Amino acid sequence: MNPLLSAIGSKLEAISVPVQLEMPDGTRVGAADPRVRFVARDKGALAHLAAGEVGVLGQDYVEGRVDIQGNMHDVMRAAAEMLPGSPVDAARSGWLTELVRRVVSVWRHSVERDAKQIEFHYDLSDDFYALWLDPRRVYSCAYYRTPEMNLAQAQEAKLDHICRKLRLHEGERFLDVGAGWGGLLLWAAENYGVDATGITLSRNQHAYVNRLIQEKGLQGRVRMELLDYRKLDETRPYDKISSVGMFEHVGRAQLPEYFAKLRRLLRPGGLVMNHGITAGGVHNAQLGNGMGEFIEKYIFPGGELTHVSHVQEALALGGLEATDVENLRPHYARTLWAWSDTLEARLDEASRLLGGEKGERSLRAYRLYLAGCAMAFEHGWIALHQIVAQHLATGRSDELDLPSDLAYPWRRDYMYAPKA
Repeated sequence: MNPLLSAIGSKLEAISVPVQLEMPDGTRVGAADPRVRFVARDKGALAHLAAGEVGVLGQDYVEGRVDIQGNMHDVMRAAAEMLPGSPVDAARSGWLTELVRRVVSVWRHSVERDAKQIEFHYDLSDDFYALWLDPRRVYSCAYYRTPEMNLAQAQEAKLDHICRKLRLHEGERFLDVGAGWGGLLLWAAENYGVDATGITLSRNQHAYVNRLIQEKGLQGRVRMELLDYRKLDETRPYDKISSVGMFEHVGRAQLPEYFAKLRRLLRPGGLVMNHGITAGGVHNAQLGNGMGEFIEKYIFPGGELTHVSHVQEALALGGLEATDVENLRPHYARTLWAWSDTLEARLDEASRLLGGEKGERSLRAYRLYLAGCAMAFEHGWIALHQIVAQHLATGRSDELDLPSDLAYPWRRDYMYAPKA
């Protein structure tokens, strides 16, 4: 056996899941009765397998250079054990690389480029997303308030969790930045009576939510605009603002100005809540071992990870004070497995919807993306933080007395009190 195959054989034997590799010539290495099979179509993928470059191996799968067979839970357990070390540590960079990344971050997040990047991801196919999302099409971390909740229930619990954190009240002006398919926007309007505005850069989402607004008779009280956040009118501040799954697309270099924009849109005493994916490591803007490059190429072009400590720094630089921070990391792992399991059960429908060679590549990419992200959240390589913030303190002495012009109560019992 040649040295490369010998190295691969040793790696496969060390994995707790039975794994087998089939070579282009039919030669097989590894378990005789595998639960996961790698079928190499060309020899280039073998070096990536031997080195544990699972993200690059994922690219080989998307491009058809290797086939991966098996249950996605088993595939991801094998992938985690194939890694040579933590992908967080593998992505650590020196000062020069960090400087280059900052320059690139500024360059890649113009109004025009952001619109194209959002279109690339969210306008893939509404029907495709509807196959594996909940009925409200909430494309962000759910909140499993009780263990027995299914995905749809957990997504509704998340929407209400956010509304309670923001202490929404009837008649308040509410802004949802990056409103997706309108789940939070419509929930807040229907259950809390707010005057709600949402923005998106996705034409598909814009059209879909406006149809829902019409169907629900919410015209005049709810609106969805096709608009970049930088162009939002600051002359009429909002009482409450949410940013869910949005700041990952902003770019790390732009975060202080992003939060400064939200501050200018927020009335003094109001609340803003930022809900987004954060880096597991302090020094990495993506995951190593080819995983970050995979997501950049096939899923989220322009996306950047930021550690929660840097998010809080950017909040402060933007003129906001963090009042509540919550890590929902294991909730997102469960959410992603729910999405992945549903997609796996409907692969034939997904293939018909996306169609053609390009569609098949997208489907293969999403299969790995959903299951791979679930694994990454389970291992703590990435996390999900909700941060509630307000304008910086002004020195007033009555904050604990619940004055009517201040929204944050400084006591956590507001989260658990019955809805008024």
